[in-house]
Amino acid sequence: MPISEYVARLRRCVGHDPLILVAAGACIRDEQGRILLVKRGGEEDLWSVPGGGMDPGESLSETVVREVREETGLIVEPVELIGIYSSPGYTFTYPNQDQVSPVIAFFECRVTEGALEVDMDEIVEARYFGPDELPRLMTCCLAKALDAFAYKGKAFFR
Repeated sequence: MPISEYVARLRRCVGHDPLILVAAGACIRDEQGRILLVKRGGEEDLWSVPGGGMDPGESLSETVVREVREETGLIVEPVELIGIYSSPGYTFTYPNQDQVSPVIAFFECRVTEGALEVDMDEIVEARYFGPDELPRLMTCCLAKALDAFAYKGKAFFR
């Protein structure tokens, strides 16, 4: 996964020590209500929701729109907040030993244009999944996927 110049600058200062990073993820549904998941290269065949880190000068809604477009080719509009995910249990270490404690806003998004076309540099596969067919997911993304299927208009805080 490419690292932003902002995070690269922070890493030069703190090395592999934990960073608190703000991110946004998208819940994108097909006509059957299944959710879109992506598989990123180099992450042990784990799937996740589309999304990524916020850049300086960007809002969370702008982040989710940019990340989804970059990863999937879809243009989305965030319409509801499904949840905020900041549990210490979602902390992870990248293969290069960089540690991250994410704070993730997970949005219900509506596709406004575009066609699903994965960015092969970052994403190696993208598919829609129902609640009974979820693949192996990153820990925080499993919580988001389950919450997406349980969502009834009240945000989750995990």
